[in-house]
Amino acid sequence: MQYVSTRGKAPILSFEEAMLTGLARDGGLYVPETIPTFTADEIAAMAGQPYEEIAFRVMKPYLGESFTDDEFRQIIAKAYDGFGHDARAPLVQLGPDHFLLELFHGPTLAFKDFAMQMIGQLFEVALGRRGERVTIIGATSGDTGSAAIEAFRGLDAVDVVILFPQGRVSEVQRRQMTTPSESNVHAIAVEGDFDDCQARVKDMFNDFDFRDRVKLAGVNSINWARVLAQVVYYFSSATSLGAPHRKVSFTVPTGNFGDIFAGFVAQKMGLPIDRLVIATNQNDILHRTLQSGAYTKEAVVPSISPSMDIQVSSNFERVLFDAYGRDGEAVAQQMADLGQGGAFRVSQGALEFLREHFDSGRASEDETTATIARSFAHTGEVLCPHSAVGVKVAEEALQPGVPMITLATAHPAKFPAAVEAACGVSPALPKRMADLYERPERVTDCANDLAALEALIEEKISA
Repeated sequence: MQYVSTRGKAPILSFEEAMLTGLARDGGLYVPETIPTFTADEIAAMAGQPYEEIAFRVMKPYLGESFTDDEFRQIIAKAYDGFGHDARAPLVQLGPDHFLLELFHGPTLAFKDFAMQMIGQLFEVALGRRGERVTIIGATSGDTGSAAIEAFRGLDAVDVVILFPQGRVSEVQRRQMTTPSESNVHAIAVEGDFDDCQARVKDMFNDFDFRDRVKLAGVNSINWARVLAQVVYYFSSATSLGAPHRKVSFTVPTGNFGDIFAGFVAQKMGLPIDRLVIATNQNDILHRTLQSGAYTKEAVVPSISPSMDIQVSSNFERVLFDAYGRDGEAVAQQMADLGQGGAFRVSQGALEFLREHFDSGRASEDETTATIARSFAHTGEVLCPHSAVGVKVAEEALQPGVPMITLATAHPAKFPAAVEAACGVSPALPKRMADLYERPERVTDCANDLAALEALIEEKISA
């Protein structure tokens, strides 16, 4: 199994090389050269299997010779050992043909744990074998940063540096990033929004002197291994509801497109997904693009679902690569237009491809709040604001006879103020995190300036 860049000019790499590299040197994102497929019988055989076994079967074809079967089974076991639910990703029924996939039972209470715990174990084995040390740098709109820190804290071969937008994450999200005491963890609050943080991370990867000097690696969803780990829960949930003998649809609250792109990969692997529905909040660039064909950046408007406050969806480049027939030059031109003018127009053929595979919808702030209240009143289920965006959009996309699975991306206790304002319930943190508000914080503020950030990072990792 080999990996190619969406922009067509970077070296072709193995799984391990692509994982440790993160962003391709031509600025693109790595994707598999080919997508392995399962037969209906192979998919049916996953029903009733432990989550760890499904993870092994789904991910193993992508690894090539990078990890032995025994190594990979041990990695999977360690990755999910700290989850608070034996099913790892349990389903809860909300109504006729509507199910909630709870992805918040990991150590930081967000879906990012499924991928980040896995990638932490993969990195540890790969780097230990190579005798290397790397600096992991990531940008976060809230959940990725805490999940990355939790996965890599205390590891000998890694420094982890997380950039987050100052004042634009919830207090729980911030404290999850700023309270770890391990010396290899560094949280930096950047003046700006998530797109600014994400842009500076990409700038660092494209500054090859800095990249090589600090041995830069990335674990944002630009990293293929992150996306691959998320493919697993599409198979686990769909087979629980009868796939492949019946089709299943998914609604995914998303800002950076990585989580729903994982569903697209599952579909290409043979999982009978009827519809993949993109759910956006008021920062609805993905919904607007599918409606109009124009991908046009607007100002990011802070919301009660801050992890979706994004206008540059990095993983959208991966689906564009397929939409343009895997033409790296065409994708590179679109990304250049976005960088220079803040917009690009999707060609008619590519737009038809996207509309064939995806539906979309949006939820306003008022609609999100109303959905939290309605869900609690009718089912007793307390939704986080991001999950509520998904539920609202899913309710509009339900088709008779086709189960709809909405991804619940975070625990409501990560957003207590918004949840309490909506339904009158203040969700409590799990016991293991009960003292979160009392722990001392370690954080450094920095301007949205590449040179200042690079200098600060080199100072942090050399201390």
